[in-house]
Amino acid sequence: MPSSRPAAPAPAADFAARQALALLAHQRLCAEYGAPFLFFSDKDPLSELISALLSHRTKNADSHRAYQQLRATFPTWEDVRDAPTIDVQRALSACTWPEQKAPRIQAVLREISRRCGDENLPPCSLDFLADRPIAEARAWLESITGVGPKTSAATLLFSKLRLPAMPVDSHHYRVAQRLGLIGPKVGEGPAHALLAALLPPDWTAQQVYDHHEALMFHGQKCCFFHQPACQRCIMRDVCPVGQAAVASPS
Repeated sequence: MPSSRPAAPAPAADFAARQALALLAHQRLCAEYGAPFLFFSDKDPLSELISALLSHRTKNADSHRAYQQLRATFPTWEDVRDAPTIDVQRALSACTWPEQKAPRIQAVLREISRRCGDENLPPCSLDFLADRPIAEARAWLESITGVGPKTSAATLLFSKLRLPAMPVDSHHYRVAQRLGLIGPKVGEGPAHALLAALLPPDWTAQQVYDHHEALMFHGQKCCFFHQPACQRCIMRDVCPVGQAAVASPS
């Protein structure tokens, strides 16, 4: 077993082989962790966007507490936008870097209000994104300062819109990279498009959600950042990192 972070392998050279591997990972890991998974959120897309921004570099429990405190302190997103920044920062004290997230969230809300037609009116609901192609909806969101591919996908998939856009968190990314679905130099941002391209284009939001959750769970419960449990991994026979670990135990 490796005692430090193992190097990621080169990706499978053939695109069809990587597609097949992604589907095999989906099949095995969904069975292992009990898919289909219940969606954990039913927020409107604007609320999900703010929740996703709060989750950056923050534990889920802490970002959830910060979100709940923010909603308890300010009844509407317009109130959050127009409040003194220090008051928003205090409401976000449960999450990491509230002094950065408070002005960022207010700036996002102001920008959305401007795009909806009037910066003095309440921010629009973002429900209109349901009527746009996913690529267009993601581009609209990602053109907002501070919104990247993970946040745009989370907004569309986790919210009540339930659109099949796949976020890639650090656990999902680690598993995909070690399997060879993406190369060792591909960052988390670019990984979104590369990994989504491996999935069938007609998959439903539930299937995309199951895929993300299954790989995430595997990263949390087996494919650890340090000392992955390769000996008991159900993907070991098709994983270059797992094969190397078993061949050269430390």
